[in-house]
Amino acid sequence: MAHETKTYGLVAEFATVDALVKAAHEVTAAGYRRVEAYTPFPVEALNEALELPRSKMPLIVLGGGLTGCFGGFGLAYWASVIAYPMNIGGKPLNSWPAFIVPTFEMTILLAAGSAVIGMLALNGLPEPYHPLFNAERFSRASQDGYFLAIEARDKKFDRAATRAFLQGLNPSEVTEVED
Repeated sequence: MAHETKTYGLVAEFATVDALVKAAHEVTAAGYRRVEAYTPFPVEALNEALELPRSKMPLIVLGGGLTGCFGGFGLAYWASVIAYPMNIGGKPLNSWPAFIVPTFEMTILLAAGSAVIGMLALNGLPEPYHPLFNAERFSRASQDGYFLAIEARDKKFDRAATRAFLQGLNPSEVTEVED
């Protein structure tokens, strides 16, 4: 039985970051939505060019921080007031200034932990394999290459038409990527 390969998409390499950003604007203006850009460093203009949605990371970190804040305060309150109440020197059992340190520490711990876990989850990591690794020149994306990939599962994707469209953007090279 012959092994049938599926096309992941097309990837175009550009010589400069400005050419990549210009191409990204044109690709999204043409109606492509399953598009990704790869550069060796962050490029703010690509977020706008690719019309990427806002990141969910701030909400994830806020949720983790608030959980830690209320959890830390609740733990200190529970230990001092409910589980082991000790009246020392006539102070009230609910002496909230003493709860500030565990509250702060739990806030920082859970905010940082949710940031790490959220980043890994939203980035789809760990991902030891990606079809773009099959593209011959794609390893340059971490050094000095600027790549724009259009996935085959895009509603507008047509192998010949998309290749011709990408060629019209003046890339250094357009490569078909197998899945």
